[in-house]
Amino acid sequence: MHYTRESHLPELSKPMLSQISETGFRIQDRLTGLAAFVAPAFQQTGIMTMSTYAPDTPAAPSRTMHGLVCIEIGMLFFVVQDAMMKSLLMTYPVWLLICIRSLVAIIVLTPLIIMLGAPHRLLTPLWPLHFLRAGLFALGFSLFYAAFPFMGLAEVTTIFFSAPLITALLASLLLKETIGPHRIGALVIGFIGVIIAMNPTGDAFSWIAILPLACALTYALGQILARYIGDRDSTLTMGLYTLAPAAPLIMIMGWSLNQIVDIGPEFQHLRWAFPAEAMTDIPRLALLGSVGMAGYLFLSRAYQVANASFIAPFDYSYLPMAVVLAYVLWNEVPPTATVIGMGLIIASGLYLGYRELRATRHSDDQPVVAETVFAPGSPLSPQNTEEDSPL
Repeated sequence: MHYTRESHLPELSKPMLSQISETGFRIQDRLTGLAAFVAPAFQQTGIMTMSTYAPDTPAAPSRTMHGLVCIEIGMLFFVVQDAMMKSLLMTYPVWLLICIRSLVAIIVLTPLIIMLGAPHRLLTPLWPLHFLRAGLFALGFSLFYAAFPFMGLAEVTTIFFSAPLITALLASLLLKETIGPHRIGALVIGFIGVIIAMNPTGDAFSWIAILPLACALTYALGQILARYIGDRDSTLTMGLYTLAPAAPLIMIMGWSLNQIVDIGPEFQHLRWAFPAEAMTDIPRLALLGSVGMAGYLFLSRAYQVANASFIAPFDYSYLPMAVVLAYVLWNEVPPTATVIGMGLIIASGLYLGYRELRATRHSDDQPVVAETVFAPGSPLSPQNTEEDSPL
């Protein structure tokens, strides 16, 4: 892994940037058409009311397929979002992009919560916990996206996908959740994969590789907080309270960093600046936020209609999608160490999901319809019933 800005993000000419932008709008048109096509089916299964179904009712097979389709579409949206972030970081600072993405989410989620009503709410007594999650979200993903100009998309996201492994470890340490020998073995294999992907003994290793790992840690801590919150707040409320404070927090972080540290030209994506192009580039910036919100809604729906233990392993489909898209857009080929580490992380995660699914099938309790999403940039979090809440 060669951590130089030029090696992974070469300067693009204006015609090429124009072509990327036009391609983005064509994708948006296609996705809009797709949404119009599948909307009737979603209405029949309750997406307009955000209803939640138990996975073991007679229509469960169709809802399982519905959830599988939604998780894959959601992951595709998140891959496209991160590819757009990587391209836009050549022009805009990371603080502005994360803030705009949060603002778009607020514009969408606020009226949606008002329209749907209970159990969603705009005011919650749990706001201190949500604000703490928002701080972790803003800090973590500023670190995540800060690594983009220096590392390939597949490399950054592979290291980030250690988040499920860290969450399982923290749940054992902080929430006293039991982890059997099979899961311990899977966690060990997964963390070996993370070390291989980072390749700390290689000549090309740099501290930049620590940034997505730090993001994974902050994300895992946010997940532990969400487990404490449980189902006392809905997914939409949790998403709003994660994203809304993140917008001003990320701007404060950016301004403070620039007051403390002299940002060099190689780290221009961390500078405190607002390029003039932003005024004429509003459609593309709005598209960035819209793509992220679409991914959020599709993933939310996936975990509402299907068993979380079945859906969660498909989160890892993000990684091969990222490899393909990075190769198509920037001709990026992940190093061998990244591919090996990615394989171990995916295998570990799939095995953990398999053990969870087995445990659910052998349990006398109703399987929990939860969110356990680990897609980069997603504010979704696990939600348990009060009976299953660890605290």
